[in-house]
Amino acid sequence: MDMKTGEMSGGCPFNGDGGTRGLLGRTNRDWWPDALNLEILVSGGKSADPYGEDFNYAEAFNAIDYNALKADLTALMTDSQDWWPADYGHYGPFFIRMAWHAAGTYRTGDGRGGASSGQQRFAPLNSWPDNGNLDKARRLLWPIKQKYGKHISWADLFILTGNVAIESMGGPVFGFGGGRKDVFEPETVYWGTEEQWVNEGVATRILPDEGKALENPLAAIQMGLIYVNPEGPGGNPHDPEGMARDMRETFARMAMNDEETVALTAGGHAFGKAHGAKPADNFGGAPESEHLALMGFGWLTDKDEIGKGHITTSGIEGAWTPNPTQWGNDYFRLLFKYEFELVQSPAGANQWQPIDQEEADMAPDARDPSKKVPTMMTTADMALKRDPEYRKISERFLNDQAALDDAFARAWFKLTHRDMGPKARYLGPEVPSETLIWQDPVPAGTTPSDAAVAEFKTKVLASGLTVGELVKAAWASASTYRNSDHRGGANGARVRLAPQKDWKVNDPAELAKVLAKLDELRGGLSMADAIVLAGAAAIEKAAKDGGYDISVKVTTGRGDATEEHTDATSFEPLEPLADGFRNYLKTKASVKTEDLLIDRAHLLGLSIPELTALVGGMRALGAVSTHTQHGNRIGVLTDRPGVLSNDFFVNLLSMNTEWSVVDDSGDEEFLGKDRKTGEELYRATRTDLVFGSNSQLRAQAEAFAEGGGDKTFVETFVRAWTKVMDADRFDIA
Repeated sequence: MDMKTGEMSGGCPFNGDGGTRGLLGRTNRDWWPDALNLEILVSGGKSADPYGEDFNYAEAFNAIDYNALKADLTALMTDSQDWWPADYGHYGPFFIRMAWHAAGTYRTGDGRGGASSGQQRFAPLNSWPDNGNLDKARRLLWPIKQKYGKHISWADLFILTGNVAIESMGGPVFGFGGGRKDVFEPETVYWGTEEQWVNEGVATRILPDEGKALENPLAAIQMGLIYVNPEGPGGNPHDPEGMARDMRETFARMAMNDEETVALTAGGHAFGKAHGAKPADNFGGAPESEHLALMGFGWLTDKDEIGKGHITTSGIEGAWTPNPTQWGNDYFRLLFKYEFELVQSPAGANQWQPIDQEEADMAPDARDPSKKVPTMMTTADMALKRDPEYRKISERFLNDQAALDDAFARAWFKLTHRDMGPKARYLGPEVPSETLIWQDPVPAGTTPSDAAVAEFKTKVLASGLTVGELVKAAWASASTYRNSDHRGGANGARVRLAPQKDWKVNDPAELAKVLAKLDELRGGLSMADAIVLAGAAAIEKAAKDGGYDISVKVTTGRGDATEEHTDATSFEPLEPLADGFRNYLKTKASVKTEDLLIDRAHLLGLSIPELTALVGGMRALGAVSTHTQHGNRIGVLTDRPGVLSNDFFVNLLSMNTEWSVVDDSGDEEFLGKDRKTGEELYRATRTDLVFGSNSQLRAQAEAFAEGGGDKTFVETFVRAWTKVMDADRFDIA
C-alpha cells in the first residue's frame, strides 16, 4: 500500500479478490437479491432508452422555455406539500442536498460518478444511507419533470434545481450548463468491496496506524457515504486530526482543494438542517428494499409517517445557523464565537452544541417558527476550526463576505459541472463566459485543406518513422479519453506536455522522437491534427501492405493546448497503470490484468467487437509498449509486424500452438510452443490469451480469424480506431 497515493500494491485501481467481484465490488443483486431483475430485457445490446437512438437531447434542451422552467422551480421552493412539508417552509436546503449528492459521487481516479447521467434515481445510489430521504426530493420534482418532459433531463434538473434553490435564498451562483443526458438503467461503477453500509460497523477506509490508505479510485471514506462520516472517522468525534485528514483526502479525490473544501462545507451548511429526530431503527428500509405499496419511498415506518416530521437521515439533528433559509456568514460567525461541547442527538449521533448560546443565535424550529432550538456543528464542521490550514481559510472567509461569496459560487459550479468535461458540451443561457482551467480548455483549431492533409501524410510515410511508432503516438494522444467525465483525448495534443509526455506507458524516448519529427513536418497543421493524421497514414499503409485499400477518415480542426491551458496535477489520474491495447502493465495488480483491459475499454466507450479488433490490430501493427514488465514486442503474434492483418487471431487460435506459464512471471506471461517440435513460437500476456480462453471474446476472435474474417476485422478495426481518435470531438457528435 502506497500511503501517499492510496494505491494497493501493484498500483491497482481496484481492490478485491480478483475477477468481476474484485473489479466491481458488490453489485445491486448482492445488496438486494430479491429485487426485480431486468437484465434479460437489455441483453444482446437492447437499449433501455425510451427516446431511441435518434433523440437529440441538445436540440430538445435548447427548445425549452428556460425562464419558465426556472420560475416553476422557484415557486416550488416555498410551495410546501402536505405529504412532505418543507423545513422552515422552504425546500431550498433539501434541493441543495439533492444536487450536491447527485454531483458529489464524482472522483478523479476514473472519472466515474457525478451528476452527468442522473444516476441518483437508481440503485445503489438511491438507497445509500447518505442519500436518505432524497427520494422525496426527487418526487417533489416530478410534476415539473412531467410538464417539461424530454426537454429537461433528470440529470440537468437535479443541478438546475440546486442552483435555483441557492438563488432563492439569496446565495451566489456562478452559472449553469445543461447537456447531461439521462440513462435509464444503473451504471456499472466500483463503489468498494465492503459488505456493509456505513453505520453498520464498517471501519473507515483510511487507517494509517494499520497501514491502510484510501483505495484508488474511491473517494468516499465509507460505503454508502458521499464524502466523510460527519461524526468523525469511523464515528469517533475525538479524532480531530483524522477528521481533517479524511476531509482533505476525500475532497481532493473529488477534485477540490482546501479553499474549495472550506467554501463548500460552510456554504452548504449555511442552509437547512440535519435530521436525527428519532433513532434510525424506528424507520423502514431504503427504497430498493421496501414494499411495492410505498411506490419507491424508503426510510419510513409506514405511509402514515409521511409529513409527520419524524425524519432521520444522518442521525444528526439541528440547523447550523439561526437563518437556515438565508445566505450569509452566520456559519463562520457562530463557529468562532462559541466554544462547543459534545452532545448526542435524539437519534444517538455525536454532534457539537454551542456552550451558553444566546437566544438570538438559536435557530427556529423547523416546523414551529415560534420555538427556538440550539444550533449545532458536526465533527466535520469543527475541523474547519481545529485544523490549522482550514482555520486560516475559515478566518479569512469570516472577515471577507465577498471572498466567501465568490469562492462558494465557483466551488459549487465546479462540484456540479466537473464531470461534464470541456465547456463545448455546455448548453443554455447561463453558461459562464469565463473559461476555467479545470474545464481543460483548448484553443480553437483550423481545419486544413485536403491537399495539406495529403501532403503531410506523404511526408510522414517518407520520414523513416515506423508504422508501430506512428500508431503508438496517436494512441498515446487519443486513448487518454474517458467517457466517464469526458476528459483526455487527442484534442489539445497534451501528450506533448507534462505529465503525459513522461508516462512510462508512452515510451517517452520514442514518443519524443516521433513528436519532434511530426513537428518538423506538419507545416500549418496543429500538432493535435498531425499526431492523429500520422496514425491514420500509418494504418492506411499497413492495410495496403496487407492487401486492403482503405481510408482512415479521422476529423481535423483540433487545437493545441499549452502549459497555461493545462492543470498538470489534474491530469495525473489519467495515467494508465495498465493498457492492454499496448500490452502495458506497470506492475502486477490485485485484480486480473484482463479485468483492467475491460475497464479501460469501457472508459473508451468500446463495444466487444471494437475492443477485440483494436487489441488484435495493435498487436499486428507492432504497437506494443516497450516500457513494461513484459518486455519488447510481447503479444505480436505475427512474422510481419507493421501489416494490418488478422494474424494475431489466426495464430492465437491455432491448434498447433501449446501455451504455458512463464514460471517467474506471476501468471502474467506465457510461452507458446509448437506442439510437435517444442519450438518457441510466441510470447504473450493474459490480455492476449483471454481472447482465446474466454468464450465470449473467443467468439469475436473466431469471427476475425475465420475464412473471410480478415475483411471484417479490418473494417471493425478502422471503425474502432476512428472512434477513439474522435472521441473528444464534441463539436462533431
